[in-house]
Amino acid sequence: METAYKPQKSESKIYKMWEKKGYFTPSIDFSKKPFVIIMPPPNANGALHIGHAVFVALEDIMARYHRLKGEPTLWLPGSDHAGIMTQVVYEKELAKKGKTRFDLGREKFFKQTYKFSMKNREVIENQLRKLGASCDWTRRRFTLEPKISDAVYQTFKKMYDEGLIYRGERIINWCPRCATALSDLEVEYQERKDPLYYIKYGPLTLATVRLETKFGDTAVAVHPRDKRYQKYIGQEIEIKTVLGRAKIKVIADESVDPDFGTGVVKITPAHDPNDFEVGKKHNLEIRQVIGFDGKLNEKAGRYAGLKALEARKVIAEDMEKMGLMEKVDYNYTHKVAVCERCKNIIEPLVSKQWFVKTKELAEPAIEAVRQKKIKFIPKHYEKIYFHWMENIEDWCISRQIWWGQRIPVWYCGCGEIIVSEKTPKTCPKCQSKDLRQETDTLDTWFSSGQWPFTVFGWPEATEDYKYFYPTTVMETGWDILFFWVARMIMLGIYCTGQVPFKYVCLHGLVRDKDRQKMSKSKGNVIDPLGVIDLYGADALRMALVFGTAAGSDIIISEQKIIAHRRFSNKIWNASRFVLQSLGKNTDFLKVGEKNLKFTKEDQWIFSEMNSLIKNIDRNFQNFNFHQAAEEIYSFFWHKFCDKTIEDVKKRLKTSADPADKLAAKWALYHILLNSLKMLHPFMPFLTEEIYQMLPEKPKKALIIEDWPKSKEL
Repeated sequence: METAYKPQKSESKIYKMWEKKGYFTPSIDFSKKPFVIIMPPPNANGALHIGHAVFVALEDIMARYHRLKGEPTLWLPGSDHAGIMTQVVYEKELAKKGKTRFDLGREKFFKQTYKFSMKNREVIENQLRKLGASCDWTRRRFTLEPKISDAVYQTFKKMYDEGLIYRGERIINWCPRCATALSDLEVEYQERKDPLYYIKYGPLTLATVRLETKFGDTAVAVHPRDKRYQKYIGQEIEIKTVLGRAKIKVIADESVDPDFGTGVVKITPAHDPNDFEVGKKHNLEIRQVIGFDGKLNEKAGRYAGLKALEARKVIAEDMEKMGLMEKVDYNYTHKVAVCERCKNIIEPLVSKQWFVKTKELAEPAIEAVRQKKIKFIPKHYEKIYFHWMENIEDWCISRQIWWGQRIPVWYCGCGEIIVSEKTPKTCPKCQSKDLRQETDTLDTWFSSGQWPFTVFGWPEATEDYKYFYPTTVMETGWDILFFWVARMIMLGIYCTGQVPFKYVCLHGLVRDKDRQKMSKSKGNVIDPLGVIDLYGADALRMALVFGTAAGSDIIISEQKIIAHRRFSNKIWNASRFVLQSLGKNTDFLKVGEKNLKFTKEDQWIFSEMNSLIKNIDRNFQNFNFHQAAEEIYSFFWHKFCDKTIEDVKKRLKTSADPADKLAAKWALYHILLNSLKMLHPFMPFLTEEIYQMLPEKPKKALIIEDWPKSKEL
């Protein structure tokens, strides 16, 4: 062995050996219960980041542990076409060439984006290999591949036929820059400081940030028990506006916060989701004054054509001149919804879109968790899940983009709407061949919500589907609990009649040593691939797991990674001493454990090893990977290295008893072998490299070894 461990020399070689030998591909054996994880598919539009490294480390730890336990273990990899996000990225690539998607046309743009995604997919897969992901590449999937798309279309048709999908007008998140509807997940909330305007509405004064939507006000509201405004409830008041005099009704609604501003709020059903619901309840007019281009329309009078923020400033100046502005709070801090990709402000707009009726889907999904068919790790996320599912709103699944699964709906001039998994040749009503397909595509979460079963060939009853579904664990970040996990549960039960997984294991966000969220602007982002080049994949993986309980935010720094690089060296140097001490003569193994006489020190380390095996097993069963990592770390460094190795050094050097030396060697070999097995899920490359150097290996590779049993010692 070299004097220092050099991961750069061995990691790639070891991974190629694992993959070539087929160690990641499980055999189907219906007499054995499999352990199955479906990888949360990374977006096929860029490189992996530190957040991806977290799920790779955690999921690979589980996969390697259960593989060592002798369970047929499948970790199925894949990538996501990522809808709007990928379209935006590829459009930027086109812009560099002075082109837009409209220059290409829809079909050519789709083909080029597919090719672009496939190139990125290959890059991502090689990065996953660098992280040590022991996933079954023979079963890799892509959310936009034809078979998965066919399954998604079948689900759409079934839901439409059963009345669970409809086309209607509702308020949605609209990005004027990307020109599409967005799911809630595609919206970020940024804390901003904006003026809070106190404006006069006849005898009342109300506070608002969004002056530009005032032309769409169809009521003002107060809390029903607010004594200040009882005499106005149900009345129509006359108000002076920048466009002249008008009348507006005062309504009472429980949603009004009496402590906000003056306790009076304007109700603009067309431009605020809460106001939209209030408007439905009180049968208010929906008056849209901002268009899909983000500009005020003709209902705004002389302000028409101005962008929302421009109009806000001009209206504020005019109201000031007209004496309609009572005061302005310039220090008002609030959260503003912005597009996840372009960071432009979201405009809530009423639009004709395709929706899923989620309340019916939510009921069995709630019941599945209540009945413990699905368990959350940590458990407290169940309450959050229940709260969201019990208050769920209909899901907008249409997107005004070209990249993705086009909604399988065709329109005929006779008024017929045809929903079909395959392109229809004629209209069933009038036999016309002149059919126009829906231009919108499906929300990417509609296809990824079916990921746990479409990857196995559903709706066909393939052998993979029958053996591997339902899966065992869904491990992902807590931040997509509602938008992906909940939808997988709803769609899994609806489509297959079974829960898609038995456990939901959630991890936190990655933060720096000061617990700050990582961002490029802060300069605290850690590139996982760069770190691997410097310190090795094992050091990074151990640093991501060590000291982080399930669901907690992951604190990571270069110093922490360096610390585990030192641990890698400690393991290497200890193993080097053991292998040098054992030599090539394996007589100590031939004698047999029963024929050897062990010292009190030997018996002590055997006892400690027995306890460790039990503790690590228990921690793995309870998803306490951080505790398992900390225990094997402490055992190896402080018990095996600091005590046993130091004791054996003296015995091998000074003992005159050959039998004592054989016992010492047997102890060294077995403690090292079993330590390597328990370290392997966390530090797979280093442990496999050392295992291959053992004077006698029970198996061809450590990855397929048998997990240690306490009775062995």
